[in-house]
Amino acid sequence: MVADGRPGRAMQESVLRRALAARDPARLHVHFDAAVVNRYRGLEGAQLLRTRSVGRITVPGRWSLDVGIAADGSVHVPFRDLAERLPEDEWPHWIEHLADLPSSAAFLQMRLSAGACVDDGETGPWM
Repeated sequence: MVADGRPGRAMQESVLRRALAARDPARLHVHFDAAVVNRYRGLEGAQLLRTRSVGRITVPGRWSLDVGIAADGSVHVPFRDLAERLPEDEWPHWIEHLADLPSSAAFLQMRLSAGACVDDGETGPWM
């Protein structure tokens, strides 16, 4: 772990390495803004427990979800847990709080639309 509380590259590489070896992308983590938890603070009966770096959100009799808590307060969850432990009616809320990580809009559009062709300029050498 690095000094600022981040797990460091080695730990993140280990998660990726294991997911690749198992050919199981469900092990990869999805990251969310810390505000995703606010919905459950006011939900009657919901229980929120946490330490400095891990937490659990429980709606008794319905579901519970364990989350990692990053140094900046954002949370992360293995994809499998989102798909298997979080009820489908909760998915829109979590999607709304998806962390905005740097990515290529053109590439995402290509992957979202089968056969999509995105022309964003001339080809050139890889930098």
